[in-house]
Amino acid sequence: LQQRRGLRLSAPAAIQVTVRDALNQALDEELERDERVFLLGEEVAQYDGAYKISRGLWKKYGDKRVIDTPISEMGFTGIAVGAAMAGLRPVCEFMTFNFSMQAIDQVINSAAKTCYMSAGSIAVPIVFRGPNGASAGVAAQHSQCFAAWYGHCPGLKVVSPWSSEDAKGLLKAAIRDDNPVVMLESELLYGVPFEMSEQAQSKEFVIPIGKAKIERPGTHVTLVAHSRPVGHCLEAAAVLSKEGVECEVINMRTIRPMDIETVEASVVKTNHLVTVEGGWPQFGVGAEICARIMEGPAFNYLDAPAVRVTGADVPMPYAKILEDNSIPQVKDIVFAVKKALNI
Repeated sequence: LQQRRGLRLSAPAAIQVTVRDALNQALDEELERDERVFLLGEEVAQYDGAYKISRGLWKKYGDKRVIDTPISEMGFTGIAVGAAMAGLRPVCEFMTFNFSMQAIDQVINSAAKTCYMSAGSIAVPIVFRGPNGASAGVAAQHSQCFAAWYGHCPGLKVVSPWSSEDAKGLLKAAIRDDNPVVMLESELLYGVPFEMSEQAQSKEFVIPIGKAKIERPGTHVTLVAHSRPVGHCLEAAAVLSKEGVECEVINMRTIRPMDIETVEASVVKTNHLVTVEGGWPQFGVGAEICARIMEGPAFNYLDAPAVRVTGADVPMPYAKILEDNSIPQVKDIVFAVKKALNI
């Protein structure tokens, strides 16, 4: 009626959605879409999840689709992998990925290798998800980044979201994928609101696994990060922009398979590379990116050595001041960029 009267209708505006709610939406939509999908893990059902990611899902879908497990990662991960081999599509939640070490035999030897070892006859469509990397004040046994660990293993796909759109689109893509997918989330981002476009609000919105996103275009230096450090890179880029340095910020989104082509194209343009991650330096994600750039055509366009910004090479301290100095901060990224540019 308004259109007939010649009134202009505005398109639905983007809305603010927290990462927690984006993950909850993705789980809800995929549980509804495919009856083979189910969620299991510690406190995911009646308690609504340790981080409230599964809030309301047990009441909506019941005991067979949202399953509380004992505190036994090896046990419930094995059950989930077996269910995937039998044709279901489990979403296996770890209360923190540090606890996935209890089940790493199931993740690697049972899930990741089975498709190859069966000559493609047995698929394992499973998602392992939960908070990864540093939180706040939980010390060494709860603060490790597993991106390099799981990214090292063929047979797995590994995704690491930053924004709410990343979280929703990558989780939906992971659930629909016929391969085992490790989804490394950040506990510190769960409560952070991000703008979600009209497209991302659709039930069919997915983000292709293996494709990075340029969050901010720039001309002087390429900043590459995943998960929470993407936000730090954007903050550093804003600071450096005031000094006349324009950073191109790339959100990797996927650790394996790695979208090195997007990074290469950016380095060809900017001639400088800085990688940023919360994990340890040795054999890290940044080390892999730097090696791939060195081995490829973009190396010839570098005007200076690539620089890595990483977590400190120590187990995470408990004291806040030490913790802050063990995790890359905005000032560390600014320093690294100036080092790369020799300014």
